[in-house]
Amino acid sequence: MNKLVRNLSSGYLSVSQAFSRENRQGRTVYAYVEGYEDIAFWRGVFSAYETESLRFEINTPSRDDLAKGKKVLLAMAENCGDSMVLCVDSDFDYLFGDHTAQSRQVNRSPFIFQTYVYSVENYLCYPPSLREACVRATNNDTYLFDFEYFMREYSRAIYSVFLWYVYSALQKKENFFTLNDFRNTVKLNYLQLENNGEETIAWLRRVVSRKLQKLEQHYPHWVNKVLEFGNGLKHKGVTADNVYLYMHGHTLFDHVVLIAVNTVCETLKMQMLELIRRSNKTGTALNNEYSNYKNSLRDIASILKDNGQYRKVELFRKLESDIEAFIRRQEKKNGE
Repeated sequence: MNKLVRNLSSGYLSVSQAFSRENRQGRTVYAYVEGYEDIAFWRGVFSAYETESLRFEINTPSRDDLAKGKKVLLAMAENCGDSMVLCVDSDFDYLFGDHTAQSRQVNRSPFIFQTYVYSVENYLCYPPSLREACVRATNNDTYLFDFEYFMREYSRAIYSVFLWYVYSALQKKENFFTLNDFRNTVKLNYLQLENNGEETIAWLRRVVSRKLQKLEQHYPHWVNKVLEFGNGLKHKGVTADNVYLYMHGHTLFDHVVLIAVNTVCETLKMQMLELIRRSNKTGTALNNEYSNYKNSLRDIASILKDNGQYRKVELFRKLESDIEAFIRRQEKKNGE
């Protein structure tokens, strides 16, 4: 293990706080996350629990080689305690339960907080928040597209191959259904806005059907096992309607949601520009109006990365419960 990580522990941090003048009035819990891009999310999570006597400080792993990621964090797990916790993407560990050594570690440790959805990106793509994100990006509140309906239909379309991909990961047989294969099967190449993406979903169902047929032909002995596995996942809350919560997060963000919201945003922007064009303004006044509107536009990807509506996701409540239990244990130890 890296020297800096090896020497870092909850006990060391607790002792160092005892001699730190700035911390004499309260406790600091150091929360380590997988990478820089996760800091803002976890800051938003922990902010709700900070008081004058308790604060959280979010960092990436302290290593001289700057290595990051989930495996780096989990290598620090034995050093965790009241002053040091780890915050990780669940990936499939929540769904795997006690089936693997890593999932047992993630699910059982009181000092490891997990997202429960696949990753932070799945929270940022919360469907009920997508229309508002488009409005904020374009300053056009015209209702064009039902994102909640579309993401539900999208989930139903990919549910079968999602089960195959998760099951292959559990069996450590990802080589027969790789992440790249899964991404190429479930990604969107376009979005047809009419009828809330009905044509796009129909196209996706055809792509998924072809892939499913190939999987069942090549691995017939797995067909019933995959179905049984899917039934088991229902106890974790996985249904055909909400696969977007549990699928690979970057695939969802980059190859599904960004495709959809960009398409909607482009249409909204064109509407506003046409409205300006048809106004009574001419010449310099018209050009100024165009410029003012274009300068007000925001990047939709950046808006999504700042999306804070994930607190409405049911699985987020499980994360909150874990944090609240951690705080209660601390308070009990300190007699508060």
